Parts: sequence; C-alpha cells; structure tokens
Amino acid sequence: MVMNRFWDRVRRIDIRVFAAFFAIYVLWGSTFLAIRVAVLSAPPWFCAGMRFFLAGIVLYAFTRLRGGPTPSLPEWRNLFLLALLMFVVTYGALFWAEITVPSGMTSILEATMPLMTIALEVLIFRRSRFQFKHLVAVILGFGGVVVLVAHGGAASVPILPMIAILGGSLSWSLGSVLTGSLRLPQSRGITAGAEMMIGGGILLAMSAASGELHPFPHLAPRALVAVAYLVVAGSLVGYSAFVWLLGRMPATRVSSHAYVNPVVALALGHFIAAEAITPRMLVGGLLVVVSVVLLLARAEPIPAKPALLPPSKAIEFKDICCNE
Repeated sequence: MVMNRFWDRVRRIDIRVFAAFFAIYVLWGSTFLAIRVAVLSAPPWFCAGMRFFLAGIVLYAFTRLRGGPTPSLPEWRNLFLLALLMFVVTYGALFWAEITVPSGMTSILEATMPLMTIALEVLIFRRSRFQFKHLVAVILGFGGVVVLVAHGGAASVPILPMIAILGGSLSWSLGSVLTGSLRLPQSRGITAGAEMMIGGGILLAMSAASGELHPFPHLAPRALVAVAYLVVAGSLVGYSAFVWLLGRMPATRVSSHAYVNPVVALALGHFIAAEAITPRMLVGGLLVVVSVVLLLARAEPIPAKPALLPPSKAIEFKDICCNE
C-alpha cells in the first residue's frame, strides 16, 4: 500500500515543473560562476552588454512574432528608466566587481535584494505594512553583510567592489518597486526583452566609451562559452522557466530560488573554480539566507503582473529573482 502511494505520487510529478525549478535553482545559481569566468579574460561591460543585448533581441523578436504588441512611447520611456536601474547599474557593477570578488561571495551579497526591496517598500514608499519579521529579517541580512565585508572577513577581496555589488542590488530593488507604478507592456516577454535590449545596448556603449573596445578585445574560448551560457541558460531559459512557474504556482514558492542560488553558487565556485570558503563566508551567508527565508515564508501569493525577471527574479519583493 505504501509503495503504491509512493509510485502514484511519482507518476503525478510534472517533469516540466522539475525542469523549471532546476533552471531557476541551478542555472541561475551557476551564472555567478559564468560571469566570473567571463570577466577574468574579457572586458566586464562588454561581456554584460553582449549578454543582455543578444538575449533581449532574441526574446523581444520572438515575442513580437508571436503577436506581442509594440510598446507605446510612454511605455518605451518607462522601459528605458527600468533598463538603466535594473541592467546598466546593477549588472554594470556586478560584472565589474566580479573581477576581484569570488562568485560565491557575490551570490551572497546579491541575495540581499529582497531585503532592500522590502526596506524601500516599507520605509520609503510605504506600500507595504510593517511587520516585525521585516525588522528581524533586515537586521539578520545586513548583519550577514557586515560579517562578509568586515576587515579580514573577505580575505584579500577589496571593499569597494563589494559595495558596488550592494549598490547594484539597491538599484535593482528600486527598479522593482517602481515597476508596480509604471505603465508597461502587458506582455512579460516584450517587457523583459526590451529592457534587456536597451540595457545591453547602453552597456556596450559604456564599454566603447571606457576604452574596453580599443583595441577590440580578443575573447578567449572560455569567455565566449561563458557569455553564450549567460545568454542562453541565464537569460533565455532561466527567465522562461521563471515566468512559466509564476503562471502555475504561488510566487512565494517560485521565489525560493533567492535562498537556493547562493548555496549553488558557493558549491560551484568551490568545487569547480577552487574558490575558498571561509568561516566568515559561511556565517555571513547563513545569516543572509535565513533572513531571506524569514522574509518570504508564509507570504500571501500575489497575482502575476507585467514585470521583468530575477536576478529574479520584480513587482513586489516576493517576486524578485537574483540574477542575475
């Protein structure tokens, strides 16, 4: 009888759900290492620009061919603003910082996005009601950040790149909060594709203006593979899986990637790239992950709205993805 029930449950498992969670857990978690591999042998803003410009063009064109409407002029203006906040600032800082910051530590710092978002919603924009667990989660999460950036806690990692990562996370969180009040296309594919395309184009312009393309960089095979992986696995497959899951289950369950991604990133960074895992990293990472679990636990499901991603994902803090 017990075995029959077990096999009945196995047969009821939708392999598509399993594959989608694998994408937002493992593929998104692995993008931190892919970024690290890319920027160690190629200019950071060029890599970031190529990733999002190519992925944006593909996603936007695919959605338009399937009948997605062309954004109006006001919608293009809002898409431009969000592209600046959520791609240019966030990923410009992230790609640059990962030249010196290990991928595992980067993933832990990026996991603070939900904390920053709820802080903005509650304290600045006053769109969410304050709850005691918000205060506890924020204290725990930023306590973990202090442990990570404290003197001696990050080995030889400089402080400025870590601050840049946190600043980029804050910019993404601000974009996430603003998304709920901006007029955007109804199609998620159009919205995400346009924002990635605009953000990627600006990052490529920044790359050219900063001298990264003079002379044009010779991309090592590993850098090419890493960027291609980021385009396909990180931006196209990961995003598609995220949206598909949001349409079939509560957003709070889908957003569980926010505390799985750092674990995946730490493991891959350690076992594949031989990145050191120090006791301070483990303590700081544990505090951050626990704070995110506390923040997202028992939250009410929210309806799907036109939004971007991660990261993670982006309308309310329960919908955010870190990604990347």
